[in-house]
Amino acid sequence: MWIDSNAYIGHWPFRQVRNSTCKDLVERMDANGISASVLTNFNGIFYKDTQAANRETYDEIKTNRKWKDRLIPFAVINPVYSGWKEDLKESTSKLGMKGVRIFPKYHRYSLDHPACIELVKRTRDFGLPIGLTLRMVDSRPSSWLDISNEWRLSDIMPIVQAVPDAKFMVLNVSGSTQLEKDDLELVKKTDLFLDTSGRNIIDLGELLKTFGKDKFGFGTHSPILDYKTGALRIASLREDEADAKTREDLQSGNIKRFLGL
Repeated sequence: MWIDSNAYIGHWPFRQVRNSTCKDLVERMDANGISASVLTNFNGIFYKDTQAANRETYDEIKTNRKWKDRLIPFAVINPVYSGWKEDLKESTSKLGMKGVRIFPKYHRYSLDHPACIELVKRTRDFGLPIGLTLRMVDSRPSSWLDISNEWRLSDIMPIVQAVPDAKFMVLNVSGSTQLEKDDLELVKKTDLFLDTSGRNIIDLGELLKTFGKDKFGFGTHSPILDYKTGALRIASLREDEADAKTREDLQSGNIKRFLGL
């Protein structure tokens, strides 16, 4: 079984993105042998009212009853937007969202902003994970309107330090994975999950040694990135780097435990 921990629907305003609907996503999953996908709506990054995108996701998934067991929606919440607390409550109690995604660079706040910390604490109290993306798109060929600077793994440590008992998904790890000794020890103790889509997941075997085999799982960051690279990083592990149980955990076991599926 394969579960994609990092997929999207919706539109990206600065480039043409095909496969933007739940139907497109499920067809892509079927073609690649993916049983389930954690999904987020791009529109929530760019709408002034992110809740409109969360409702779109909910409404679209409802159109096909078979999708409920295969699509795992996360809500986009902007903690510096008025009404975010009501958005979080609606997303978790009515819309069936299984986690929260935040996009501080696009919504213009820092990870140590009091409202961000409060959101992470409230999400923790709901027993849900908070997702952070280190890079949405490659800044080199992007529109001048898009975000040009990228996060390294160390850049997210302020929020991990502020709420160490929260659950964190760290996606598309494209910058440096180097951490100070104390930060690395904190990450090892934290309930934190990293997906395999990012360009800096080159030596996955070494990363498993550094962070722990239970910290990683398959992710695609599709449709911005391709559907194969994240899987090939797992498939290319040597026998001395990953036994059959570890491979199964990377394909689906770790994300199932992380999300309580």
